[in-house]
Formats: sequence, structure tokens, C-alpha cells
Amino acid sequence: MSGPPAGKPSEPGYDDSASITERERMVETQIERRGISDWLVLEAMRSVPRHVFIPAEHRHLAYADSALPIANGQTISQPYIVALMTELLELKGQEKVLEIGTGSGYQAAILSHLAREVHTIERHVSLARLAARLFEDLKLTNIQVHVGDGTLGLTEFAPFAAIIVTAAAPKAPQALLDQLEDNGRLVIPVGPRSEQYLERWRRQEDRYRREHILSVAFVPLIGAQGWN
Repeated sequence: MSGPPAGKPSEPGYDDSASITERERMVETQIERRGISDWLVLEAMRSVPRHVFIPAEHRHLAYADSALPIANGQTISQPYIVALMTELLELKGQEKVLEIGTGSGYQAAILSHLAREVHTIERHVSLARLAARLFEDLKLTNIQVHVGDGTLGLTEFAPFAAIIVTAAAPKAPQALLDQLEDNGRLVIPVGPRSEQYLERWRRQEDRYRREHILSVAFVPLIGAQGWN
């Protein structure tokens, strides 16, 4: 996709060497200490410059232990939650992955270090364009950005080894469950708008097994199989 320029990785106002140190500290204190142990996930979290995905007015908080606001009333998730949801996908490097809710693009950038092919869907055209430009700047060539209703998935690219949803649905969309390959994993926050549980679904032929992980709070997933 093409669109207006977003911040480049070398954008003035944030020292790259300082950000490397902050990323190391973020991984050690916020992620490893909370039990994330998949070294592929840890290396991805160390590698991706989170600050370039955050609006300038909040960039000084880029490596803080919290979610942050971005445009269109959306958020970039807390680093620990990004790492946890990524680890739950059980990626080994050769998978085709679908992300629902591109947002800032940070989660897709993490996934690009762990999967062969990443598809990400965003309903806000402006966010999709900004994320696509950032992926180009960062030379992340295995990500494809799509604009549309993420609750319906991408049937033309299915099946997927893993699907991650970065907004909360009232229940797991059947369209996404149907687009998992056998043994495929869906990680999604589910529940009312005020509070949800993070769930992992695993497809076993035509059956699905669900696990409850922990309590979370996400922006609502809007679409035909989400919230109105």
C-alpha cells in the first residue's frame, strides 16, 4: 500500500542507541521476569524499535510497561501483552499468520520476525497506510497489509497456521476459526467491552479446544462477527 509518510526508524528526537538499551531493559524487566521464555519471541522484542510505531507526543513512553494511545481511538498494546500473545501462537519461523487489527503495526512487525508470511487487516485506511509505510522503512518485506472487516478474515489466503486478534470480540468469530489449518491457533481477547479474557483456540480437524489465559482489556473488535 502507499500513503502519507510515517516516522522513519532514524526519526529525529529519539536516539537509536538509547532505544536499543531501553529495549534490552524492557525485555529483561517486563517480559522475561513475567515468564516469557521463547527465545524467538524475546529476540523479536529486542529487535523491533517500538518507538517508531508511537505518535511523537508519547514517544518518550515507548518502552514503558503500558499500552499507549495511537490515532483513530486505537492503542498499541503493553509490551508484555504483545510478547505473551505472540508466544501463545507457538511460531517456529515457517508459518503463514493472520493478524486482525493492524493498528500501529508493531504487533505485525514482531510477527514478521517469527513467521514466513504475515497478513494483517485494518479497517481504518489511514492506519493501514501508515503501518505499510513503516514496514517499508524497516524493510519488513514479508508483511501484506489489507483494508477491510477483520472479523471475516481473509478466505483467499486461508488456511493460516496462526491468527492473532488485537481487539476484543464478544465471542471468537466463526469465520476466523474456519480459516485455521489443522492444529492452527487463534489468540483473541473475548468478553464484554469493559473487561475480557485472553483465549487461545486450537483447531483439531473439525473440533476446537479453548484455553482461558488471563484477564485483559482491549478496544472493541468492530465488524460483522464482532461489535457493531
